[in-house]
Amino acid sequence: MRIIRFGLLSIVVNTVVTATILLNGTAWAQQQAPSAAAPVPAALYTAKKVFISNAGADSGLFPEPFSGNPDRAYREFYANVQGLGRYDLVANPADADLVFELQLTAPNGPANANKVKGASDPLPMFRLVIYDRTSHYILWTLTQTIQVAVLQKTHDRNFDTALEMLIENLNKLTTPVATGTP
Repeated sequence: MRIIRFGLLSIVVNTVVTATILLNGTAWAQQQAPSAAAPVPAALYTAKKVFISNAGADSGLFPEPFSGNPDRAYREFYANVQGLGRYDLVANPADADLVFELQLTAPNGPANANKVKGASDPLPMFRLVIYDRTSHYILWTLTQTIQVAVLQKTHDRNFDTALEMLIENLNKLTTPVATGTP
Protein backbone atom coordinates (compact mmCIF):
# COMPACT_ATOMS: atom_id res chain seq x y z
CA MET A 1 0.00 0.00 0.00
CA ARG A 2 2.88 2.35 0.75
CA ILE A 3 4.25 1.89 -2.76
CA ILE A 4 0.92 2.93 -4.24
CA ARG A 5 0.71 5.99 -1.97
CA PHE A 6 4.25 7.02 -2.83
CA GLY A 7 3.48 6.52 -6.51
CA LEU A 8 0.29 8.52 -6.20
CA LEU A 9 2.08 11.23 -4.22
CA SER A 10 4.82 11.32 -6.85
CA ILE A 11 2.23 11.77 -9.59
CA VAL A 12 0.52 14.58 -7.65
CA VAL A 13 3.84 16.33 -6.95
CA ASN A 14 4.92 16.01 -10.60
CA THR A 15 1.57 17.38 -11.73
CA VAL A 16 1.81 20.37 -9.38
CA VAL A 17 5.41 21.09 -10.43
CA THR A 18 4.52 20.81 -14.10
CA ALA A 19 1.49 23.09 -13.65
CA THR A 20 3.62 25.63 -11.79
CA ILE A 21 6.24 25.61 -14.53
CA LEU A 22 3.58 26.02 -17.19
CA LEU A 23 1.87 28.87 -15.34
CA ASN A 24 5.16 30.63 -14.66
CA GLY A 25 6.21 30.11 -18.28
CA THR A 26 2.91 31.53 -19.48
CA ALA A 27 3.25 34.54 -17.17
CA TRP A 28 6.82 35.09 -18.36
CA ALA A 29 5.74 34.84 -22.01
CA GLN A 30 2.97 37.37 -21.36
CA GLN A 31 5.46 39.75 -19.77
CA GLN A 32 7.83 39.39 -22.71
CA ALA A 33 5.17 39.84 -25.38
CA PRO A 34 5.43 43.19 -27.15
CA SER A 35 2.77 45.58 -25.98
CA ALA A 36 0.90 48.19 -27.94
CA ALA A 37 2.87 51.26 -28.90
CA ALA A 38 3.90 53.24 -25.85
CA PRO A 39 2.27 56.66 -25.63
CA VAL A 40 4.12 59.81 -26.56
CA PRO A 41 3.43 62.73 -24.21
CA ALA A 42 0.68 64.87 -25.72
CA ALA A 43 2.69 68.03 -25.09
CA LEU A 44 5.09 66.96 -27.84
CA TYR A 45 2.21 67.18 -30.33
CA THR A 46 0.49 70.28 -29.01
CA ALA A 47 3.40 72.60 -28.23
CA LYS A 48 3.40 75.87 -30.13
CA LYS A 49 6.18 77.81 -28.41
CA VAL A 50 9.68 76.41 -27.89
CA PHE A 51 12.76 77.74 -26.16
CA ILE A 52 16.05 76.27 -27.39
CA SER A 53 18.65 75.91 -24.68
CA ASN A 54 22.35 75.61 -25.49
CA ALA A 55 23.83 72.98 -23.13
CA GLY A 56 27.17 73.49 -24.89
CA ALA A 57 29.78 71.21 -26.36
CA ASP A 58 32.44 69.12 -24.67
CA SER A 59 35.99 70.39 -24.97
CA GLY A 60 38.27 69.09 -27.66
CA LEU A 61 35.73 69.14 -30.50
CA PHE A 62 36.47 72.61 -31.93
CA PRO A 63 38.25 73.75 -34.07
CA GLU A 64 39.22 70.13 -34.72
CA PRO A 65 37.75 67.68 -35.58
CA PHE A 66 34.84 70.06 -36.32
CA SER A 67 35.34 73.52 -37.79
CA GLY A 68 33.79 76.55 -36.18
CA ASN A 69 33.29 77.05 -32.47
CA PRO A 70 31.29 75.35 -29.69
CA ASP A 71 28.16 77.39 -30.58
CA ARG A 72 28.01 75.83 -34.05
CA ALA A 73 25.65 73.02 -33.02
CA TYR A 74 23.28 75.44 -31.27
CA ARG A 75 23.19 77.93 -34.16
CA GLU A 76 22.59 75.23 -36.79
CA PHE A 77 20.01 73.40 -34.67
CA TYR A 78 18.16 76.68 -34.02
CA ALA A 79 18.06 77.46 -37.75
CA ASN A 80 16.84 73.94 -38.59
CA VAL A 81 14.04 74.00 -36.00
CA GLN A 82 13.04 77.43 -37.27
CA GLY A 83 12.98 75.98 -40.80
CA LEU A 84 10.42 73.36 -39.72
CA GLY A 85 7.88 76.17 -39.41
CA ARG A 86 6.08 74.31 -36.61
CA TYR A 87 7.16 76.33 -33.60
CA ASP A 88 7.30 79.90 -32.47
CA LEU A 89 10.84 80.12 -31.09
CA VAL A 90 10.85 82.29 -27.99
CA ALA A 91 13.76 84.08 -26.30
CA ASN A 92 12.54 83.44 -22.74
CA PRO A 93 11.92 79.91 -21.40
CA ALA A 94 9.04 81.24 -19.27
CA ASP A 95 7.15 81.94 -22.51
CA ALA A 96 7.62 78.42 -23.91
CA ASP A 97 5.54 75.24 -23.87
CA LEU A 98 8.64 73.08 -24.28
CA VAL A 99 12.36 73.52 -23.81
CA PHE A 100 14.72 71.81 -26.25
CA GLU A 101 18.12 71.42 -24.60
CA LEU A 102 20.86 70.61 -27.11
CA GLN A 103 24.29 69.33 -26.13
CA LEU A 104 27.21 68.07 -28.19
CA THR A 105 29.07 65.44 -26.22
CA ALA A 106 32.31 63.58 -26.68
CA PRO A 107 31.81 60.74 -24.20
CA ASN A 108 34.72 58.90 -22.65
CA GLY A 109 34.65 55.18 -22.94
CA PRO A 110 36.55 52.04 -23.62
CA ALA A 111 39.58 52.12 -25.87
CA ASN A 112 39.91 49.09 -28.14
CA ALA A 113 36.48 47.91 -27.06
CA ASN A 114 35.05 44.52 -27.96
CA LYS A 115 31.74 44.95 -29.80
CA VAL A 116 31.00 41.23 -29.33
CA LYS A 117 30.79 41.91 -25.58
CA GLY A 118 28.47 44.86 -26.12
CA ALA A 119 30.95 47.71 -25.83
CA SER A 120 32.39 49.99 -28.43
CA ASP A 121 34.42 53.15 -28.52
CA PRO A 122 31.94 56.01 -28.11
CA LEU A 123 31.61 58.64 -30.80
CA PRO A 124 30.68 62.32 -30.47
CA MET A 125 26.93 62.75 -30.42
CA PHE A 126 24.14 65.24 -30.21
CA ARG A 127 21.86 64.86 -27.21
CA LEU A 128 18.50 66.61 -27.34
CA VAL A 129 16.50 66.64 -24.11
CA ILE A 130 12.91 67.86 -24.36
CA TYR A 131 11.50 69.33 -21.15
CA ASP A 132 7.99 70.30 -20.22
CA ARG A 133 8.56 73.94 -19.31
CA THR A 134 5.95 74.13 -16.57
CA SER A 135 6.86 70.94 -14.68
CA HIS A 136 10.54 70.80 -15.67
CA TYR A 137 10.19 67.05 -16.27
CA ILE A 138 12.01 65.41 -19.15
CA LEU A 139 9.45 64.31 -21.72
CA TRP A 140 11.83 62.75 -24.23
CA THR A 141 15.49 62.44 -25.14
CA LEU A 142 16.96 61.92 -28.60
CA THR A 143 20.59 61.18 -29.42
CA GLN A 144 22.37 61.11 -32.74
CA THR A 145 25.91 59.84 -33.21
CA ILE A 146 28.35 61.66 -35.46
CA GLN A 147 30.31 59.20 -37.59
CA VAL A 148 34.09 59.21 -37.55
CA ALA A 149 36.19 60.61 -40.38
CA VAL A 150 39.76 61.32 -41.31
CA LEU A 151 39.50 64.59 -43.22
CA GLN A 152 38.24 67.86 -41.73
CA LYS A 153 35.64 68.35 -44.47
CA THR A 154 34.30 64.83 -43.90
CA HIS A 155 34.06 65.50 -40.15
CA ASP A 156 32.06 68.63 -40.96
CA ARG A 157 29.81 66.80 -43.42
CA ASN A 158 29.18 64.05 -40.83
CA PHE A 159 28.38 66.76 -38.25
CA ASP A 160 25.81 68.29 -40.61
CA THR A 161 24.33 64.89 -41.52
CA ALA A 162 23.93 63.90 -37.87
CA LEU A 163 22.27 67.23 -37.06
CA GLU A 164 19.87 66.79 -40.00
CA MET A 165 19.02 63.27 -38.78
CA LEU A 166 18.36 64.64 -35.28
CA ILE A 167 15.97 67.24 -36.74
CA GLU A 168 14.27 64.53 -38.82
CA ASN A 169 13.81 62.33 -35.74
CA LEU A 170 12.46 65.30 -33.77
CA ASN A 171 9.99 66.06 -36.56
CA LYS A 172 8.83 62.41 -36.70
CA LEU A 173 8.45 62.29 -32.92
CA THR A 174 6.40 65.47 -32.69
CA THR A 175 4.14 64.81 -35.67
CA PRO A 176 0.95 62.98 -34.63
CA VAL A 177 0.29 59.76 -36.49
CA ALA A 178 -3.08 59.59 -38.21
CA THR A 179 -5.20 56.81 -36.67
CA GLY A 180 -7.87 56.12 -39.18
CA THR A 181 -8.43 54.91 -42.66
CA PRO A 182 -9.08 57.40 -45.41
